Amino acid sequence: MYIKVVSVSALNNYIKKVMDNDFILSNVHVRGEISNLKVHNSGHVYFSLKDEYGKISAVMFRSDAEGLDFVPENGMNVEVVGRVSTYLKEGTYQLYCNKMVQVGIGELFAAFIKLKEKLQKEGLFKDEYKKEIPQFPRRIGVITSPTGAAVRDIINVAKRRNSKVNLLIYPSLVQGKGASEEIIKGIRYLNSVEDIDTIIIARGGGSIEELWSFNDEALAYEVFKSKKPIISGVGHETDFTIIDFVSDRRAPTPSAAAEIAVPSIRDFNEKVNSLQIRLGRVFERELSSKRNILERYKSRLELNNPVNYIVNSYNTVDNLKSRLLHSMQMVIGIKKEQLARANALLGAHNPLNILNKGYAVIQDEENKVISSSAVLKTQDSIYITLKDGKVKANVCFKGE
Repeated sequence: MYIKVVSVSALNNYIKKVMDNDFILSNVHVRGEISNLKVHNSGHVYFSLKDEYGKISAVMFRSDAEGLDFVPENGMNVEVVGRVSTYLKEGTYQLYCNKMVQVGIGELFAAFIKLKEKLQKEGLFKDEYKKEIPQFPRRIGVITSPTGAAVRDIINVAKRRNSKVNLLIYPSLVQGKGASEEIIKGIRYLNSVEDIDTIIIARGGGSIEELWSFNDEALAYEVFKSKKPIISGVGHETDFTIIDFVSDRRAPTPSAAAEIAVPSIRDFNEKVNSLQIRLGRVFERELSSKRNILERYKSRLELNNPVNYIVNSYNTVDNLKSRLLHSMQMVIGIKKEQLARANALLGAHNPLNILNKGYAVIQDEENKVISSSAVLKTQDSIYITLKDGKVKANVCFKGE
């Protein structure tokens, strides 16, 4: 028996042709809940439609999406009209939608909203209960699947940022039955480890049902009660779970959670260098300011230096001395002139000068000048002052 061998692309093309020619598949009306919604930069909308028992991938191209009168969101219940066909490149089938109407929110999304509102009223989301994430952790506990991409991303980021920070991986289910209970056990265990500084709860992205374990009420309370700060790194940036609101810090991805928890040695060194430069500049400015103040004090001190005061006083004393000497010399000169004039006048009237002409002065023993012979008696002692000396004589009248 001859069996024809076909290529993969030929088989995909055959399947696509069969599906495209099927009357039912070419125009179907499907009701389901939107999950795993992504709006591409091109404007195309990619999502899944699911119900309790199954799920189908779907796409609505930009030309059809622009006609919607509402914004599709995860958890919405919608009815779509479109065709089922094969995506040749991947060999998968999906629903190509050209119309969509909203019929309500899905059960899971409704449960999510209800639990969120309950916990919010109880105050579990308040910022005042949020614990600070340590800036310099020694050891970080990570609750995640040991085989998933999230744990590899966290390890790579941690090694790149700071190889001195240790990671303790607590292996746990992150999807399906029993996952939330294992995560709770992980939180309790890591809280019992003394040197754990921060806890990361992480897993990659997924649909609302794939992330449903992180919307568990008991898990939310356990996160809130944790004595150690918890960073939630669940899903992609557009994915939100209940523990994102309860945790001390929400990260958009597991890698971002590692970025938050593990400080960068390079950034720290750059910050230290920057602070060192700033400190040096501040120190130089302060030193320059103090130096200027010191110079001003020095100048003021020099102006008020007692040595300068003494030197200036010496100068003042010398000036006063010079002035006094000059004044004394002037007074002495004047007095000399006055004395010379007085001496000349005295000399002119000095009776002794007449002795030079042969005259004499006669005095008694009491040095009284005798101007008349009538007061003399014979044998009286007298003193005769001549120009060249003094002689003693006795009185003897003529004829006696």
